[in-house]
Amino acid sequence: MADAEIGVIGGSGFYSFLDDVTEITMDTPYGAPSDSLFLGEVAGRQVAFLPRHGRGHHLPPHRINYRANLWALRSLGVRQVLGPCAVGGLRQEYGPGTLLVPDQLVDRTKARVQTYFDGEPLPGYASGDPSASGGGAGWTGGVPNVVHLTFADPYCPAGRQAALAAARGRDWEPVDGGTLVVIEGPRFSTRAESRWHAAQGWSVVGMTGHPEAVLARELSLCYTSLTLVTDLDAGTETGDGVSHEEVLGVFAQNIGRLREVLFDAVAALPDTTERNCLCVDAHGGLDLGIELP
Repeated sequence: MADAEIGVIGGSGFYSFLDDVTEITMDTPYGAPSDSLFLGEVAGRQVAFLPRHGRGHHLPPHRINYRANLWALRSLGVRQVLGPCAVGGLRQEYGPGTLLVPDQLVDRTKARVQTYFDGEPLPGYASGDPSASGGGAGWTGGVPNVVHLTFADPYCPAGRQAALAAARGRDWEPVDGGTLVVIEGPRFSTRAESRWHAAQGWSVVGMTGHPEAVLARELSLCYTSLTLVTDLDAGTETGDGVSHEEVLGVFAQNIGRLREVLFDAVAALPDTTERNCLCVDAHGGLDLGIELP
């Protein structure tokens, strides 16, 4: 199987113009990821692109198989992940076209599996017997232990600095830091919810940043979120509120320069063998009960 060192979880617009892309179909103990993985070279580095919602955008946020997505990326050799996503601004100064690189996260989802370490046998096996067939070579089987990881700082500090520098290098001054609050979706917030989010001091609101970040940490992956503001959220604007068409339109207008920033960030990320951030030793030597890919 081909290898990659960096993963980008986002739409097909980030890789569709590359000259040489290899499509790989994968399976994991947790089922299939959102789509095939697309491997290409960016700045001399092997990158695996994964459409978060599927290439036809057929998966709503609450039905994305986040565990399979991150597991598949790590199985390819990925150790650093960039996760661009569209968000709503919770402050007037964070209008459409703002690029914010958050340093904090608030989870307001309701029904998403958000850990590999749940004490349950790997779903790809009929039992906890490591010799049981799960349909995928290299899976170890077994039962994960219940493990509690530190998550005080949810994003990789090295990845954040690479993203910020990449944006500034493209004359797109980013917001350095802020809190991304993740809601269940697929509906947008009510005005009351939006005003409450803003009153907490949170910066932007989205639907896909969690559990991506925590699952990446559980797999000892460096994860960096880049949030593109496509609208002012319902409580901060007048009129009828945000629409799906509005979000897609603003994202389409900015995808070109967001792609440039992402590719510059790929080039600026540390060499995989030189990572020395908190993400690398996230487990602190704990017995996980299972072998990670």
